[in-house]
Amino acid sequence: MKNLLSEPKQPMKIAQIAPLWERVPPPTYGGIELVVSLLSDELVRRGHEVTLFASGDSQTLADLTAVSSRALRLDSEIQERAMYEMLPASRAYRQAQEFDVIHSHVGVWALPLAELVSTPSVHTLHGRFTRDSSDVFSQHSTQSYISISDAQRSVDLNYVSTVYNGIDIDKYPFFAKSGEKPYLAFLGRFSPEKGPQHAIAIAKQAGWNLKMAGKVDRVDTEFFEREIAPLIDGKQIEFLGEVNHAEKVELLGNAAITLFPITWQEPFGLVMIESMAAGTPVIGYSMGSVPEVIAHGKTGFICQSYDEMAQMIPGALKLSREDCRKHVENNFTITQMVDAYEAAYKKVTHNRMKNSRLDLSKIFSLTR
Repeated sequence: MKNLLSEPKQPMKIAQIAPLWERVPPPTYGGIELVVSLLSDELVRRGHEVTLFASGDSQTLADLTAVSSRALRLDSEIQERAMYEMLPASRAYRQAQEFDVIHSHVGVWALPLAELVSTPSVHTLHGRFTRDSSDVFSQHSTQSYISISDAQRSVDLNYVSTVYNGIDIDKYPFFAKSGEKPYLAFLGRFSPEKGPQHAIAIAKQAGWNLKMAGKVDRVDTEFFEREIAPLIDGKQIEFLGEVNHAEKVELLGNAAITLFPITWQEPFGLVMIESMAAGTPVIGYSMGSVPEVIAHGKTGFICQSYDEMAQMIPGALKLSREDCRKHVENNFTITQMVDAYEAAYKKVTHNRMKNSRLDLSKIFSLTR
């Protein structure tokens, strides 16, 4: 008799559902889209049949189902982003029977759809929980979730595992030393929760030059113009705007230290591992995932205040850049990330087969 509880044979047929705001992979800033790109391509390399539901300008080794012609961020006529949020999920779940597992990266939009099909789903939580989102997720708490840090688990859900984000470390050359003119680096969205205002204050307090790069979303324009722009002098405080991958690597690799002065419960923080991969230690504020990503006293420092971040700069300069690189190689690569996701897929499909067998047993007992 066939064992219904045996692990599914490879290759698996996997749907990946990406947000539409950025293409996959993003040309500049976009953490979720970068993770989806790396995951999808590596799954294809491992022999899986992957279908990616994303914007039409995405570039992937997977079979691309274009849900929009291009990333919504590029369309200036888009006024109501929320109107488009459910489209990738709705397209994927219409074809649910074609897949062994559906992997959603779009948050709450996939939850009600996942309950209407027999194909198992996993939902990677890329954002933080708000009061409203906590309530919605709680109403779907028995679905299968993947957190990207243990600190992210502030709501009681059915967590399959924690899978740390990974990067293609070969695309991050190692900088054995910082550039000839040492500086501090800040990379991220220019929004209050990412703390660019604190990065500037830390640089001024410590007397260091600061190079800043990242995007300014429309919702953050007022904040940027009011609190950031007046402090950019092009000398001590430089603003580079959005940067591509090569420019990002140069910014982080040539920096003496990267600042991560967040003001929110950061779910993960790719910037930290990108910096350490290039050899640059990170000084971060102790919120969210920071204590899980930085090896305190070895690859950077985890601080309890912004004043302490400034005070730790001399100590961070003494840290081994080789140790920073090794920390990423040992914990945050594509290989480790995809290994963990494959294990999660097997677990949810195994559980679905187990539950199906139990349901069949109940039916047989009733017919005897």
